[in-house]
Amino acid sequence: MVVTSKYLVPKGYTAITLFPFILLRDKQFNNPELLNHERIHLRQQAELLIIPFYIWYSIEYLIRLIYYKNKQKAYRNICFEREAYACEGNPAYLKHRQPWRFLKYIKH
Repeated sequence: MVVTSKYLVPKGYTAITLFPFILLRDKQFNNPELLNHERIHLRQQAELLIIPFYIWYSIEYLIRLIYYKNKQKAYRNICFEREAYACEGNPAYLKHRQPWRFLKYIKH
């Protein structure tokens, strides 16, 4: 379910996915790449049964933050984000995506 709210999405972000919702800061319904990116996150969250996804995401972010010493680089190198950014331009990606595909993007 897609919801638009400038109050629920943190400043600096266009969208955030909190299962089962995709929250958009502005009306981005006509941005297919952004919506596909967030739908990839929905699939990742469902695969990991939601709570473990957020734990893994947080831990990996902290590890990468220590390594890169840069918030943006740490965020962009989380395996979940790497998969979503790499595949957001492919509208058919989720139809053919193999389970646990984000593991391919965990490399350093």
